[in-house]
Amino acid sequence: MQKLNFPLSSHRMRREGDIPRIFDPIRKKWLLLTPEEWVRQHLIHYLRDEKKCPVALMAIETSLQMNGMTRRSDVVIFDRAKTPLLLAECKAPLVKLSQSAFDQAARYNMTLKVPYLLVTNGLEHFCCHIDFENQSYSFLTDIPDFDEMLLRKA
Repeated sequence: MQKLNFPLSSHRMRREGDIPRIFDPIRKKWLLLTPEEWVRQHLIHYLRDEKKCPVALMAIETSLQMNGMTRRSDVVIFDRAKTPLLLAECKAPLVKLSQSAFDQAARYNMTLKVPYLLVTNGLEHFCCHIDFENQSYSFLTDIPDFDEMLLRKA
């Protein structure tokens, strides 16, 4: 798989015949290793190891109801009160991050109302803070640590 713009981390991987698998530490199961899953697993390890997001407060592929249709968010981080804090949308490395990727995350956020949105293809990462009170947002230079997100969530 392609090298991504995340710190090195150890991923449990195996093959089942010709099918590559990667272990998801959140869902605790082996998954088909697709390019998007490669990005998602790197992001999970990064958020856990570098940004100190507790594994118990992470949800992967959470179901959302939008206009009567079920959608799945890639990664959601919750605060300690189980309120959604960060929504991450992962794309495969070959997918150029465009306005449509941000629009998808923003549509999901109409349901979740998280203060942090993150879009990544593993090579580029864009994170923004949503200020609901002032109906504005600001792009951040880095993905904040879990404790930083808690302090600035409002």
